[in-house]
Amino acid sequence: MGRLSAILIAGPTASGKSALALELALRSGGAVVNADSMQVYRDLRILSARPTQQDEATVEHLLYGHVDGAVNYSVGLWLADFSRALDVLRAAGRMAVVVGGTGMYFKALTQGLSDIPRVPEEIRAKVRAGAEGVPAAQLHARLAALDPATAAKLRPTDPQRILRALEVFAATGKPLASFQGARAQPLLKEGEWRGYFLAPERPAVRAAIDSRFEKMMQAGALDEVAALRMRNLDPALPVMRAHGVPSLIAHLEGRMSRQEAVAKGQSDTRAYAKRQFTFARHQLPEFAWAAGGSLDLAVPLR
Repeated sequence: MGRLSAILIAGPTASGKSALALELALRSGGAVVNADSMQVYRDLRILSARPTQQDEATVEHLLYGHVDGAVNYSVGLWLADFSRALDVLRAAGRMAVVVGGTGMYFKALTQGLSDIPRVPEEIRAKVRAGAEGVPAAQLHARLAALDPATAAKLRPTDPQRILRALEVFAATGKPLASFQGARAQPLLKEGEWRGYFLAPERPAVRAAIDSRFEKMMQAGALDEVAALRMRNLDPALPVMRAHGVPSLIAHLEGRMSRQEAVAKGQSDTRAYAKRQFTFARHQLPEFAWAAGGSLDLAVPLR
């Protein structure tokens, strides 16, 4: 086998993925490439726990903070950005050390993206306008009436994915699920990559999440969210749904105490970590699990 194109490091939030990726990129002479759907946003350096400026100066980091919060960024857009980054690294004979907690990014990268038709911007805008101010539960009920199969797979508290399904139905007249069987060829093919899922003990993950959230607050997360709030962005945008953003905005608006806002942000993040474990177990079968959250740094790079 020739040199690998990529090492993929997945895992729950606060599991030490970034530090491991940095070490592997240093060892291989490669670059760290982001696979976290919130770390793409320049608005959320602190609250998304992006790598430090010192880390970014130590080794090249790609696809971090390159997207404005007003953009409805998606897995498809990330794949396009990743493809360009991978081409540059391959041309230079360098390894891509891909790290993040967004399971759908890894699934699309290694299994291919569902071939869903592009939604025209005018239809997207019409659906979004019709959903403005509507509670997520009501949007979910609206989707259930049109596309019960997709609605059954989505949480009623996930307006972003609900809106996506409504947009596809409005554009095509067909359920989103009807397009999800057909997939494009993956960017990384068998033999070109190795994947690992860091799996620390659950109590350790929960403790790390709570501790990190407090440290982010001390580092200025509230000021970061205050600046984001001043932009008056659509609350359904991904950046506005980042863990901690809704509760900290509620605190800034006097609807929640600081303690309650922090507790809510921690609770939401812990629930997300649980879903990350579940997704990896069922959707990323080719990833080797690193029990205890540690990976032997002697992992072969060829």
